[in-house]
Amino acid sequence: MYSDEHKLFLKRIKRQKKVVLFFKIFILVSFMALWEVCARTGILNAFLTSYPSQIITTIFDLFKENNLLTHIWVTLYETVISFSLASIIGIVISSILWSSKTISKILDPYLTVLNSLPKISLGPLIIIWMGAGVNSIIFMALLIAVFTTIINMYNAFISTDPYKITLMKSFNASKIQIFTKLVFRGNIPSLINTLKINISLSLIGVIMGELLVSKKGLGYLINYGSQVFNLNLVITSIFVLGIISYLLYILIDLLEKKLK
Repeated sequence: MYSDEHKLFLKRIKRQKKVVLFFKIFILVSFMALWEVCARTGILNAFLTSYPSQIITTIFDLFKENNLLTHIWVTLYETVISFSLASIIGIVISSILWSSKTISKILDPYLTVLNSLPKISLGPLIIIWMGAGVNSIIFMALLIAVFTTIINMYNAFISTDPYKITLMKSFNASKIQIFTKLVFRGNIPSLINTLKINISLSLIGVIMGELLVSKKGLGYLINYGSQVFNLNLVITSIFVLGIISYLLYILIDLLEKKLK
């Protein structure tokens, strides 16, 4: 049985969650309503900004034409592949850097330069190297996300409590045991935070790649809409992207709750 104080604490937590959820929905609904009213009354130029009801109509029209699901699937596929590759490669390289101070000191300036380099500037080269297709889009997204993963996870690994590492060494634990049992396991929260950033960066990289070379995907719709000056299509695609980004974030958040 819970004590009265604990029951009161649980009630406060539930109340806080309800308040947070209410204001999340309230802010979104208020923004959409204000946007709709301003566009319909002429305060905003509806041609340039579109408005929620028009966006919903466009989404249904794209569904009827059997185009939207195809574009969403292409973007999701490219995002998931690039996200998975960036996460795996980033974790492996950061683990190697943690295991060898010599390698980390050698590669540190290169990682810093490559991370700060605008990846979009490499777009023409990537298209020539990888071809004007899905491979170049995935590679672009991979370049954007992988260095952030490496740097974030490496910094998390080297921040592990040195006293705990010394304690494990005193019990003759091997380097692999120290890494798997202490360093990696102790930095699961950092890994989850990195994955949350990584999924957003992968989606950004995919859209950047689709703007350059794709004939399918939400990035293609944005590019096509801007070329024919159909700003409603551009804003609708961005709106769908926002929903996808939020849903992907929710998936990572669910993973975090399961690992707790």
